[in-house]
Amino acid sequence: MIKGLYETHLFVKDLERSINFYEQIMGLQLCRLNEERRTAFFWIGEEKKFMLGLWEKPEEEIDLRHFAFECEPDWIINESVDFLKSNRLNFWNFLQDNNEVPMVFCWMPAISIYFSDPDGHYIEFIGILPGKPKSNDEKRVVTYDEWLSITEND
Repeated sequence: MIKGLYETHLFVKDLERSINFYEQIMGLQLCRLNEERRTAFFWIGEEKKFMLGLWEKPEEEIDLRHFAFECEPDWIINESVDFLKSNRLNFWNFLQDNNEVPMVFCWMPAISIYFSDPDGHYIEFIGILPGKPKSNDEKRVVTYDEWLSITEND
């Protein structure tokens, strides 16, 4: 029955600022802008597959949300931190330990790093890693180097 998540929506304070962020920095394709309703919609990746909607609202109506963009694991491992730094985006890993490295969720396994958009919504780059989940400790979050040493004998 359910095949995926088609769209998600965010309330934003300044529609033009958010359009610039999602189009120019994040590289999403603007597919619809309604000036009268103060809404914008973006294709995420392939057209007509996933969509992000933005709705301009007064600041007191904005409730912060979290969502994740699926990315290639190699890009997250090798380029995501440089991308976030070059765009002056505040970022952190799951442990919020002040280390500027993506972390691996062993139970999936997946590698991720977090950052925020101009309104403070929590965004994540996440990539599913090859290999088997490590289900003996589902809460375990490790660096990629630690993950490699854990999976070395798989």
